Amino acid sequence: MFVLFEEAGKFLAGRILSEADTSLQVELDSGKRVKVKAANALLKFEKPAPAQLTSAAQALSQEIELDLAWEFASEEDFGFADLARDYFSADPSKPASTEQQAAALFRLFEAPHYFRRAGKGRFRKAPAEILQQALVAIEKKKQVIAQISAWAEELVQGQCPAPVREQLYKILFKPDKNSPEYKAVVEASRTAHKAPLDLLQQAGAIASPYQFHWKRFLFENFPKGTGFPAVQAPAISEDLPLADVRAFSIDDSSTTEIDDALSVQGLGSGTVTMGIHIAAPGLAVLPGSPVDAVGRARLSTVYMPGYKLTMLPDEVVQSYTLQEGRNCPALSLYVTLDEATLEIRETATKLEQVPIASNLRHDKLDAVFTEAFFEAAETGATPADVAWGVELGFLHRLARHLKARREVVRGKPENFNRPDYNFSLDNPSGKEPEGNEPVSISIRKRGAPLDLIVAEAMILANSTWGEWLATHGVPGIYRSQASLAPGVKVRMGTKALPHAGIGVKSYAWATSPLRRYVDLVNQWQIIACVKNGRTAALVAPFKPKDAELFSIISGFDGAYSAYNGFQAGIERYWTLKYLQQNQITELTATAFKDNLVRADDLPLVLPAAGAQGLPRGAKVRIRLGDIDEITLDVNSTVIERLDVVVDDAAAEQVDEEDNESEIAAGPISIAVDLNEPADEPPVTAA
Repeated sequence: MFVLFEEAGKFLAGRILSEADTSLQVELDSGKRVKVKAANALLKFEKPAPAQLTSAAQALSQEIELDLAWEFASEEDFGFADLARDYFSADPSKPASTEQQAAALFRLFEAPHYFRRAGKGRFRKAPAEILQQALVAIEKKKQVIAQISAWAEELVQGQCPAPVREQLYKILFKPDKNSPEYKAVVEASRTAHKAPLDLLQQAGAIASPYQFHWKRFLFENFPKGTGFPAVQAPAISEDLPLADVRAFSIDDSSTTEIDDALSVQGLGSGTVTMGIHIAAPGLAVLPGSPVDAVGRARLSTVYMPGYKLTMLPDEVVQSYTLQEGRNCPALSLYVTLDEATLEIRETATKLEQVPIASNLRHDKLDAVFTEAFFEAAETGATPADVAWGVELGFLHRLARHLKARREVVRGKPENFNRPDYNFSLDNPSGKEPEGNEPVSISIRKRGAPLDLIVAEAMILANSTWGEWLATHGVPGIYRSQASLAPGVKVRMGTKALPHAGIGVKSYAWATSPLRRYVDLVNQWQIIACVKNGRTAALVAPFKPKDAELFSIISGFDGAYSAYNGFQAGIERYWTLKYLQQNQITELTATAFKDNLVRADDLPLVLPAAGAQGLPRGAKVRIRLGDIDEITLDVNSTVIERLDVVVDDAAAEQVDEEDNESEIAAGPISIAVDLNEPADEPPVTAA
């Protein structure tokens, strides 16, 4: 005697070895013996053999027309044998054959949209309206599956269907794994044995590598577009005193958000006062206002070669920028110093209108204000006809003094052997680049004199105001670093903690309120201190342990990291473009980590075959391989070792700089997972 039984949703058949009231001992064709509950035994039979029965019944089950079976079925609960008799037998009084009964069981079981299970071997037919809904859904699913297969076939043939092209960035980076477009890419990738990115690129989905990187960035960070809502810059209504200074700013020619300016008074008197003047949008733009909402949504200006996305609309920026020829509202830090020793005697913070005499542009003046110029200035040989030469000569001497003082706290000097690089695109329109513009890359020594002047002034302001907030009990947003040990990162928080990398007791960004949202937040807090003194903590916009501050820090940290990552990536794109445009095939480079080398005259890090085992700081000549503008990948091979002995100091410098910098190298990350099942179950609401 044989038995057909159900086990964990599957139908099995075997020979009965023994039988009790509640269970049976059954031997399967494989020889395995199993214990079967009596309730799970659905059909006992003497012939044919179990394997023959299941095979024949499966084939016969597909001949059962479900619509006809549904019509035959009773309105009450029924067994599979009942349906088999009504469907197959011409004489309702005669039972169906064993094969017919098994076929009915299999067919009923696999059609839950027609027949619902009502117990072991028992079923109830679905209501007509529910059945129709199910049939419509099944037909729709068949059409979707057919559409997925058609799209996948097009992709394999090198053509990209429009719906897949429209969902390109979502498919690659934030996929809905139940979407047909995503499933088509997965299916095509498996069929073609190609990575999704390669497949889509070859199918023409990515027409422009530059647009790929740009639109991917916008997709991830500006899903609603880069336009600004219609907002008006509120006017500063306060009657501010006019400062008795002539201030000047130092920026690049492309800078429109002029946040900071400097002034010098009292030269030759023995006591000099340096003014650090910061644009004061915080006097007009209040927390919770429409302009504030715009700034908080964007959090920072996004920079890239030839283009930028400002944090605030240009009309708002122009209302508060430190434009030459205007008296501009400003938050000013006055630092009084001994002219001979450069020791700070006192500081004072004021809200005032500052006359901006000049907007200096360092890219036009770097050739004038050189190290040699400032060395001559210290001997009193500054040319009288050089505008701002005397003031800048003093500020350069002060900047060197401030830097040396920080380095004592820091524990070692700030040595930057690597240069900075300026990217210039031949893009007269100033519009969003297309990605094929001629690009030039110029080297600018890191810590150039004018840069040093501005950097040290801003560090002094940010550290002074950071401590000042703390003494008033007013929270701010700080950047801190516990030590210079490898792996110790700069962190943001609301406590005035030391910044080991800079060498100051505390450091609160407050000098770029038109470009960084945290600077605007800190400016609000500083303004409260200026206006209210020791009671500032009671009226400042943000109180100690304010949850809003932590929310701002979290949002800013993520956005700023994403923006910097994009800038590094797009600068790498333009560097690779520069190599192509100038047909550069070989470079001089420095080994610094594993098999990676850094180009000596370009901002480029890349792997080099043959660099394994080289000491850090080793100089090599490399030959470049193929460039992939989509993955931003380029390989190289070491063809010559240029040095014999590595300078230990240089190697140490490489170590320090690499610990403090991010390396933009290697292929981009793709979210498509080829291990996902090809046909996932639909998501249903609970």
